[in-house]
Amino acid sequence: MEENSGIKVTYNPTGSSAGIQAVESGSCDIGLSSRDLKDSEKENLEGTVVAIDGIAVIINPENPINDLTIEQITKLYTGEITNWKDIGGADDPVVLIGREAASGTRDGFESITDTEGKCKYSQELTSTGDVVGTVASNPNAIGYASLASVKDSVKAVSVEGVTPTTETIQNGSYKIQRNFVFVTKKGVELTGIVKDFFDFATSAAANSLIEQAGAVPVAR
Repeated sequence: MEENSGIKVTYNPTGSSAGIQAVESGSCDIGLSSRDLKDSEKENLEGTVVAIDGIAVIINPENPINDLTIEQITKLYTGEITNWKDIGGADDPVVLIGREAASGTRDGFESITDTEGKCKYSQELTSTGDVVGTVASNPNAIGYASLASVKDSVKAVSVEGVTPTTETIQNGSYKIQRNFVFVTKKGVELTGIVKDFFDFATSAAANSLIEQAGAVPVAR
C-alpha cells in the first residue's frame, strides 16, 4: 500500500476452506489458505506457496533433552508420556503449554502432529510471547511457537535430528511446518493491481514483511 497510493488491501480471515471456495465460485481473485490444495481442488485451482510457517518445539534450557521425534511429541501432548524420565530427561512431570483454540499456530501444530482435539494442555495461552515466557520460567514445560518468535530464553529442540532454521524449513527437512498458499483459478489470468499485489507478495521484496509476521519466506 505504501508503494501504491489509493489502494487498500484487506483480507477476511474466515478459514482456508472459505478462501478456496471463494476463488472456486469466482467471488475472489486470490484466496488464502494455510494448507496445500487437495488433489480434487487442483483440477480447477492453482496454489502458490507465499510463505512457510515453521513451528519450533521449545523447552526450558535446563531440560537436558535436545531432540524429539514426531511420535514422542505426539505422545507428550496427548498425555501418553507424562514424565520427562520416560524419554531420557529428569524425573519430573511434563507441563504442556499451548495456544488458545483459535490460534493458527495451534492449528498447524496439531495438524502436523495428529493431535487435534487430543492435547492435554496444562495452559492455553493467547500469544506466542506468553508461550515463550512460560516455557522460559518453568524447567518442566514444553511449548511451540513460530520460529521467528523463539528467543534465547528457551531451547528449540531438533525434531528427528533436524534443527529448525530458515534453511531446514525452506528445504523441507524440518517436519513441523505448513505452507501459506495463495489460491487462484486455473486459466484465469490476474491483471492490473491484483497481479501487482500477487507479484509483490511472491517476490523477494516481501521477505522482510513475511519474517516480521513470524513466518519463513520461500527460497527464491
